[in-house]
Amino acid sequence: MSHTASVVGGSGFTGGELLRLLDGHPEFEVAQATSRSYERKTVGHQHPNLRGMDLRFSDPADLESVDVLFAATPHGVSMERIDAFRDAAGTVVDLSADFRLSTEAQYDEWYDGHDRPELLNEAEYALPELNRENLIGADLIASGGCNATATILGLKPLFDAGILSGDENVVVDVKVGSSEGGAGGGAASSHPERSGIVRPYAPTGHRHEAEIEEFLGLSVSFTVHAVDMTRGAAATCHVFPDGPVNKKELWSAYRETYGDEPFVRTVAGGGGVYRYPEPKTVAGTNNAEVGFEIDPGNRRLVVFSAIDNMMKGSAGQAVHAANVALGIEETAGLDFQGFHPVGSP
Repeated sequence: MSHTASVVGGSGFTGGELLRLLDGHPEFEVAQATSRSYERKTVGHQHPNLRGMDLRFSDPADLESVDVLFAATPHGVSMERIDAFRDAAGTVVDLSADFRLSTEAQYDEWYDGHDRPELLNEAEYALPELNRENLIGADLIASGGCNATATILGLKPLFDAGILSGDENVVVDVKVGSSEGGAGGGAASSHPERSGIVRPYAPTGHRHEAEIEEFLGLSVSFTVHAVDMTRGAAATCHVFPDGPVNKKELWSAYRETYGDEPFVRTVAGGGGVYRYPEPKTVAGTNNAEVGFEIDPGNRRLVVFSAIDNMMKGSAGQAVHAANVALGIEETAGLDFQGFHPVGSP
């Protein structure tokens, strides 16, 4: 059975990744891609890797009727246009932050309020490793933030195993690539300014903290750095559990949580060059790598996770969630394993 799909905001980086994935998906047919700036231009005009797609951008005001609508729009657009989106499609997958949190109070604290708070309890968080059962049959899906996704995936096994309860002190440092700023990232994302940097751009108060607290029940001390790579997000979490933990317990925890997950790999100090999770090894894929190390002298666990922010942190997660919601094989359209060697992701 084939499902029709549209991508609203198809000219941006995330929109392009959605179109790439849906074009190669065995169960989706792309019916529409919208863009105000590039209306009537071909998809390949904006996304040169998609020059083979026979599709032109259309006006986002003229939505076609489809089975699934993916909204790759800036924050604030989906909450404003959600009625039109739902009229056009049976399932809406929103890749902005508009429906990720549960309460109006959270949006008042972390964003600029919310125009449709009555819909927040209808949305399901897209990360299948966290919310698979609730995604089945969901018709409003909110794809997670890339930095929150990397952090949640790294820490979740510690909660599942009771190593963390939520009261501990956890410090998270995330390094992200320039694509996180989007196609219109501005002066800070231009190559001369971005090249060679390790720049703290959100030392405190990053909005993705709200997602981590919502879905793990944990407040974290969270800092994000912009670094000199195009794709990727790498989270390093410094965890101080109440009691001692050994490697056997950690391996058991991560295997128990992710042993049957198709897109999560545990990489924790083995042999070879890539001994811990790195964005370079998952670039272009929907895979996440997680790992850990013990610092017994400081009673500290160091937890690592790495994703491609455009894939597992955005478009790949959205397609994975749509697969689950529609009863499609979870890995459909997402089984690319990446390259080695590869340049900067």
